[in-house]
Amino acid sequence: MNLILIIVLVAAILFIGFTIVHLYNNLVSLRNRVKNSYAQIEVQLKRRNDLIPNLVETVKGYASHEKGVLEEVTKARSSVMNASNIAETTAADNQLTGALKSLFAVAENYPELKANSNFQQLQTELTETEDKIAYSRQFYNDVVYKYNNACEQFPSNMFARLFNFKEAEFYQAPEGETEVPEVKF
Repeated sequence: MNLILIIVLVAAILFIGFTIVHLYNNLVSLRNRVKNSYAQIEVQLKRRNDLIPNLVETVKGYASHEKGVLEEVTKARSSVMNASNIAETTAADNQLTGALKSLFAVAENYPELKANSNFQQLQTELTETEDKIAYSRQFYNDVVYKYNNACEQFPSNMFARLFNFKEAEFYQAPEGETEVPEVKF
């Protein structure tokens, strides 16, 4: 009888030990996926930042009197490059997106610029990069969702608190983009 009790007790201890290791490793894996997915956003932001100087120079040649728009794009690009956390990156990224919209609106006034093959190529690459950034943001938020659930749901929440796993921040949509646009004819 004592032998059976010892075997059951050892099996229970091993089961609990494996469960703790599994929960901890799952939290570590999810936290690392959050870091990796944020790094993917940064890769795409860097790609966009690398395209912008060429785009600005191309526009400068055609629309030199649009200095304010060009300076706004350059300043916003610098803010993205100097951001040090997700909140700063989000704000700077949103500022740059707005500045690029203004730049493309200015380009609409210059038919010869719109017809320039270099400008068209840069615009296409920038559009593709924007799509990749949007996908990276979505993927990041999906991973944050899973990680935060693991940090909050029982029983992994006990180990999350015990081992100091903190919830991650979601990547937020720019202000004004969540509102329904007003359409008038």
